[in-house]
Amino acid sequence: MTIYFFNTMDRVREEFTPVKEGQVGMYTCGPTVYNYAHIGNFRAYIFEDLLRRTLEYHGYRVTQVMNLTDVDDKTIRDSRAAGLPLAEFTAKYKQAFFEDLKTLRIEPAEHYPAATAHIPEMIALIQTLMDRGFAYQADDDSIYFSIAKCPGYGKLARIDLDNQQAGVRINADEYAKDAVADFALWKAWDEKDGDVWWDSPWGRGRPGWHIECSAMSMKYLGKTFDIHTGGIDNMFPHHEDEIAQSESANGCRYVNYWLHCAHLMVDGDKMSKSAGNFHTLRDLSARGFHGNELRWVLLGTHYRKKLNFTFEAVEQARISLQRFRELFRRLQQEPKPGAATPAVTTAVAALRQQFAAALADDLNVSEAFSALFGLLRESNRILDEGSCSDADAATIMDQFHDFNRVLDVLDFEPGGTEVPAEIMAMAEKRQQARKTRDFATADAMRDQLKTRGWVIEDSPNGWRVKPL
Repeated sequence: MTIYFFNTMDRVREEFTPVKEGQVGMYTCGPTVYNYAHIGNFRAYIFEDLLRRTLEYHGYRVTQVMNLTDVDDKTIRDSRAAGLPLAEFTAKYKQAFFEDLKTLRIEPAEHYPAATAHIPEMIALIQTLMDRGFAYQADDDSIYFSIAKCPGYGKLARIDLDNQQAGVRINADEYAKDAVADFALWKAWDEKDGDVWWDSPWGRGRPGWHIECSAMSMKYLGKTFDIHTGGIDNMFPHHEDEIAQSESANGCRYVNYWLHCAHLMVDGDKMSKSAGNFHTLRDLSARGFHGNELRWVLLGTHYRKKLNFTFEAVEQARISLQRFRELFRRLQQEPKPGAATPAVTTAVAALRQQFAAALADDLNVSEAFSALFGLLRESNRILDEGSCSDADAATIMDQFHDFNRVLDVLDFEPGGTEVPAEIMAMAEKRQQARKTRDFATADAMRDQLKTRGWVIEDSPNGWRVKPL
């Protein structure tokens, strides 16, 4: 089946043709490990996971590289504020990031290169740019990329370079979206860097943010590779600068397909700490939400459309997932012995085709979910009619497993859901209040648990906490 993607570079939907038949090289912009990743970050990582799984579903072998930015302005600033060495400071957030990936069921990449482990590759790339006349050493001893020497600069973000002021330099890793200027490849050491520096042919210093991705993608994927992804906010200046320095150094096309996901909103507004709508995955887990519920919400909107995150949407995801758990129980208990029914086999095959075609059409996840719910409805219908054989049930369950290879939101194993420690503490407080006949506290705890999506079920043999 032919796959099509919307290529940001050309602003059109294009047929996907890899550099090497049957193989895909993909670079995804990873976290800057100065804090916990937030759900806006994970919107991008979930999109990239869907992309990876879709390619695998259609038979490609994917080599994915996701970088870890562990040296830049922010990591240095915050490690010094914390009074910790850079490596010790970032290690905490690297570990947290990998834990969050597991919570959201994101498939691991083949490579997670850390910037601090690839300084020699960055120095070599900068030297190439110096040798080819695209970079220069300024009066502050830093090395800058010369925009004037790169006539194609701005082609990704569609920037008009006419009337831009020449010779302006920007030393910061991140800068204003409307700033078009020479950017730092190597930043000469100053007192703000503390003990963070490396020796180079141009003196002590450290790499700029943009050169990191160029050097690491080239090492693991080659000078030209298939797909580069990231959030739309990375298009300029970060991705634009990557293209400029990579193509200037290598004399060839950097990336064939650029895919960018849109912003995540929270309750219709931009996420920010000042607005009180800034959420990390750990914040949401503490509220009793589960990884597959959050994955459902972050996955459910097409990657090129803004995603509006609400707690109501997570609650709806919980209800939907419960419908599937109930169906799987029925498929285990209700079918009668018998052979496969042609009508069921045909219906399942049609839904499989719908699912595969939807994903191949620029990751049309809404249509893919439509196939998932179509199988839910068809399964309940034949169970209600009493016409489901055990062979039919096996065919249906196999297809749900097939869908879950990409979506990975369904749980098939019997057993209870793991209860967060905070929820269990509230439940125990409620039970203790009942024992002491403090019914006001017991009722308050019951209501709080319900708000969080949990209920206590009492029985002659004791009590247990379960999702609503």
